[in-house]
Amino acid sequence: MIRTPYLLFLGDAPDNLAAKVAQGIADWNPENVVGQFRMDGCNADAGVQDLSLQEAYDKGARTLVVGVANRGGMISEGWLRVLAEAMEIGFDLASGLHNLLRDEDLLKATSARSGATLHDVRIPSVAYPIANGLKRSGKRCLAIGTDCSVGKMYTGLAMDTEMQKRGMKSTFRPTGQTGILITGKGVPLDAVVADFMAGAVEWLTPDNDEDHWDHIEGQGSLFHISYSGVTMALIHGGQPDALILAHEPTRTHMRGLPDYGLPTLEQLRDTALPIARIANPACEVAGVSVNTKALGDDEAARLCEEIEARMGIPTVDPFRHGAARLVDALVALG
Repeated sequence: MIRTPYLLFLGDAPDNLAAKVAQGIADWNPENVVGQFRMDGCNADAGVQDLSLQEAYDKGARTLVVGVANRGGMISEGWLRVLAEAMEIGFDLASGLHNLLRDEDLLKATSARSGATLHDVRIPSVAYPIANGLKRSGKRCLAIGTDCSVGKMYTGLAMDTEMQKRGMKSTFRPTGQTGILITGKGVPLDAVVADFMAGAVEWLTPDNDEDHWDHIEGQGSLFHISYSGVTMALIHGGQPDALILAHEPTRTHMRGLPDYGLPTLEQLRDTALPIARIANPACEVAGVSVNTKALGDDEAARLCEEIEARMGIPTVDPFRHGAARLVDALVALG
């Protein structure tokens, strides 16, 4: 088990998007966050108190969580001194990067000397099966995006929270490092061998009560050259009954791919739905989730209204406006 509470390590993240792990934990698990540690040159801010390592430890923090998700998931050379110092003070370390803590000689040696535990949450802990495509009981909802990092996890968490408030049967199913660190469980899907990814999603979303909804954390985008494979595994392995289209309206190109523009929501719908219906012919697109963080209140409201009028399905920012209308859309599916 990862010891709580956390100190969020933002390192030298160039912007808030690069620190999305820290931001997600701060937004959805604030009771387990003591503060944040930022190095010189950090341009990200999770909106919690800045603390030194010692200050955070004295306030009760027991695990330093690497809250940065950089391209390729690598531990920066500049971070190593800080991470080792944290272990000497008494912190455990937790990270969801592809570059494992346990593979860094300095961190491994410091852990052995200090007794600190290294938690690499992006290591699959189960021998997942190959997908069999058998229909499972219960219902499943998957958010799919026009791009990476557009709010798919926030959409699933918000819808699960709304269902829980209503007394409905609902579970959020994490498939990435941030969701796993928020809930303490899940499948690190992009670290699963490709042939087993869809099977891992089947394993994560087993048979359930007919009125139970699994909210599967989305990953990547069908339109993102780098990460489309993990999205396909979620669609086929998840066999969703409902898709929520997720979009960030201020993007000028796909994240990390300046030569690739974003698809329209109509293109996403018309591409994803036929693929989803291969595994579940009854699948429907139920709503649109718009990440309006960069917009003012009036602009955000107008944009959601325009998209809803154009697409003909409920459109909200579930983190800003609440997920009630998206949940209503799932209920209407029966």
